[in-house]
Amino acid sequence: MRNYREHLGVPVLWWVLGLTTTATFAWLTWAGFNLLVGVILFLVLVVGPGVGLAIWGRAAIEVSAGELRAGRATLPLALAGPVQALDEKQTAQMRGPMADPAAFMWVRPYLRLAVYVELAGDRPDRPYWLIGTRHPEELARAIDRSRPQYRADDTSMA
Repeated sequence: MRNYREHLGVPVLWWVLGLTTTATFAWLTWAGFNLLVGVILFLVLVVGPGVGLAIWGRAAIEVSAGELRAGRATLPLALAGPVQALDEKQTAQMRGPMADPAAFMWVRPYLRLAVYVELAGDRPDRPYWLIGTRHPEELARAIDRSRPQYRADDTSMA
């Protein structure tokens, strides 16, 4: 049973600005060259970044069957400790000055909110997961609902 799924597509503004900029650059670079050079420039400078944005935009987060999946990475929720939905300021701190190099960070520059998932256990190889999302409260609730040791009266996250 799937408890949560979020598709993290690239914002439309990124497509418009990115492709307009690269198309303009390709057009200006083409000046003075033959048609073959122009076609190659457009393929490299416009289609290449477009494909990159499309691949980047295929990102998804899913909570189901006792697992949290962020892209290709999977975390069994039995290993999840406290979960916290972060606001924009907290997310910026956890992505920057307070970041742990050993942590698993699955974030995108266009996502300003995140969920912090501390890992339980004696010595986890990753101290926490930081997952960028557009709906942190919903994702945090889904993680809490889906983990095996979930207790409705648990207030440790408050």
